[in-house]
Amino acid sequence: MFGTPEVSPKRTLTLLPVLTVLFLISYGLMTLLIVEQGNTIQSQRTLIQQLLGDSTELSVMKGKAAIEHAQTPTAQTQAQANPTVQVPSTQATPSEKTPAAHSGGKMQRQAPERPPVPTSDIADSRRTLMSI
Repeated sequence: MFGTPEVSPKRTLTLLPVLTVLFLISYGLMTLLIVEQGNTIQSQRTLIQQLLGDSTELSVMKGKAAIEHAQTPTAQTQAQANPTVQVPSTQATPSEKTPAAHSGGKMQRQAPERPPVPTSDIADSRRTLMSI
């Protein structure tokens, strides 16, 4: 009764193995996330390059169409070649706006033309190394 009390050894629970497993799982998930983000960025880069090529091809086609349209004879030149007599109308016609007034008073500028790409710069895009 009066002696020293005996202390029974308590079983200590360590969380070190549990924390180690959670640490490994979290780093594995983070590595998987980084790999997937890299794949997503690469696919977006490829898509942007394809869209840029399509866009330049479309602008070239539009330019060719505009040149062909400008070279075709217009209705005014055909009317001058075959003059016809027009009787003035007795009805009043509404005044037409000029193109400058219609577009807000500003003239539209044409986009500057790009110089052609030299053939020495053209390469197979599948073999081109792209890095950031």
